[in-house]
This record gives sequence, structure tokens and C-alpha cells, in this order.
Amino acid sequence: MPRTMLTDNAWKKLKNVLKESGRVYNKYEHRNTLEGILYRMRTGIQWRDLPPEFGLWNTIFRRFNLWSKKGVLEKLLSTLAKESDTEWLFIDGSIVKAHQDSARSGRKDEEAIGKSRGGNSTKIHLAVDSGGLPVYFELSGGQVNDIVHAESLISHASTAQHVVADKGYDSEVLRDFIENKGSQSQIPRKQNSRIGNSQMEWCLYRYRHLVENAFMKIKKYRAVATRYDKLARNYRSIVALAFVMMWLPMYCD
Repeated sequence: MPRTMLTDNAWKKLKNVLKESGRVYNKYEHRNTLEGILYRMRTGIQWRDLPPEFGLWNTIFRRFNLWSKKGVLEKLLSTLAKESDTEWLFIDGSIVKAHQDSARSGRKDEEAIGKSRGGNSTKIHLAVDSGGLPVYFELSGGQVNDIVHAESLISHASTAQHVVADKGYDSEVLRDFIENKGSQSQIPRKQNSRIGNSQMEWCLYRYRHLVENAFMKIKKYRAVATRYDKLARNYRSIVALAFVMMWLPMYCD
């Protein structure tokens, strides 16, 4: 039997969330199906190469594709993330290489793939809470500037006392938006700024690595670190599932 990832307690939690969502029927084979999806996420293999212990590969893919259409895995993440501690909110973006076979969906608006220096790529825009746990994320083409998705990331999270980001988010418009949300911005200004950084709480800024750590944790899964999925919604579901695996230990101790 291939190595699996879900403990009994973890599956019990996920099963309850799936049932409460009203989008997935309570079927006994769903655990094995989810294990198959996790196996593919971890290894990056093609769906047809899934070990038969998980069931028929096309059955697993069809169910994954259906869950993707319904937003089931994203719903899992949003439900678990309700327990987030957003006293501090850290935001950042990270580029992932898109495999050459992923850019063939036929519709650019369905891909979220763009051209960057490294070729075809997708960018994950992420907000994490005070403990470095994912709160909300979005996808874009790899060439999109991080600041384009900043307001959306902040709006989809609970109001934080401090919003922390690097110099790539240096914008007075963004700072005003954060202040209007009732938060304080901890975004350093660039070296050519005349205003300076006297307002910065550098001790808090040192914890910005928490959002970078989150990217590091999900990129250990090969199907996240390299994008193989043609459709943005399918890759979004894979990324959401990777973030779900970060949350599960908080519920299953």
C-alpha cells in the first residue's frame, strides 16, 4: 500500500466539514479518493499513473474535477481558516513554474498562466495569520505585480491590527486602504522615499518570514511547486488542499 497522509482524526474532521458544506455526499470511498488526490499532489505524477490501491485513476480524477467545479477543497480551507488569529496579517506572492503541457486549456481566462523571465508561470498571492497559517489566497499569471492583489487579500481576511508586507507593496494608496480598514500598515518605503521609515515596527517586520515559510511548506508537494494542471480552478484546488494540510494539525492534536 502506498504511503498515505490522513490520520483517522484528520479524516474525521475533514469528513464532517465536507458533510456540513452540503456539496459532498457522505460516501465511504471518499477517504481513499482523497488519499489518491493527496498522493498525486505529493508526487506530481500523471493521474493515470496513480497506484491501483486508491481505486481507478479516472474515477479519482473525475471526482477531483467535480470537487474543483464545486469549490469543495477551497471551502475546506475557508472553513478551517475561520479559526485564524489575524492580529497580524502577512501578505506576499510566490511564482511557480508552469509545465509546458499546462498552458493548453484554450482560454486564457481559464489558465492564470503568464510569461515571466523563467517562461510560463503562475503566481500565488497569499495572506497568512499571526501563526503563519494560510487565511486566503488567489492566483494570477506570473508577470502580475504582487500589489495588484493586495487589497483583495486584505479584504478577504478579518480586520488585523497590523498588515505586514515587503517593499514590493510600497504604495500610499495601499497604505490608505489599510488604514481605512482599521489596521496599521507595516510596509517599508523604498530607499528613494523622502518620508522614510520612522513609522515601521521593525521587530514585527522580522516575522514576515512566516508567509515565506508557508510557501516553503506547500512547495514540498511536487504538484504545487510545478503546475501541471491546465485549468486554473484545478490548480487552485490543489493549492487549497496543500494549505488544508497545514491547518489539520491544529485540529487533530
